[in-house]
Amino acid sequence: MYNVMFVLGGPGAGKGTQCEKIVKEYGYVHLSAGDLLRQERNRQGSQFGEEIQSHIKNGTIVPVEITCSLLRRAMEKSEGKDTFLIDGFPRNQDNLEGWKKAMDEISVVKMVLFFNCSEDVCVQRCLSRGQTSGRADDNMDSLKKRIHTYSNSTMPIIEYYRKLDLLKEISGEKSADEVFEEVKKALSTISS
Repeated sequence: MYNVMFVLGGPGAGKGTQCEKIVKEYGYVHLSAGDLLRQERNRQGSQFGEEIQSHIKNGTIVPVEITCSLLRRAMEKSEGKDTFLIDGFPRNQDNLEGWKKAMDEISVVKMVLFFNCSEDVCVQRCLSRGQTSGRADDNMDSLKKRIHTYSNSTMPIIEYYRKLDLLKEISGEKSADEVFEEVKKALSTISS
């Protein structure tokens, strides 16, 4: 069984930064749904490349079957590792249902880390990152669409996990080190 921690928050809330710190401190495997999708989009001969590109450009959500197959493949390739941080997933009800259908038999969700951050802070961070990241979606047009999608589609997923008592909400607006101190407290509560 794979142990899974979903990492959610708006664009620029600090998910990737905190995942790097968790990997360094705890040795978990970090799987970014967005990075896996971008890699697949750029992979020579990918059957999903054009479809993924269209969704990224439009700030919409890639079909769950594609995302789950990429996550599962990455988990299977991580031989000997059994704890995964899955960053930026599930993003909507369809993702959640698709995950349950494809992954419930091989994984258990231990926790959902939710980095709560104001829209203003998220936008500023993404625009700053966009100056150096080369990411096609770190611009104002894509950001507006991504934030709209996040507010309408991802917040209900966060509430779903809150009701299951699996959600750990952390303010993402402090410094990366201050946020990580809160992350460590949250991770200390996981039962094995």
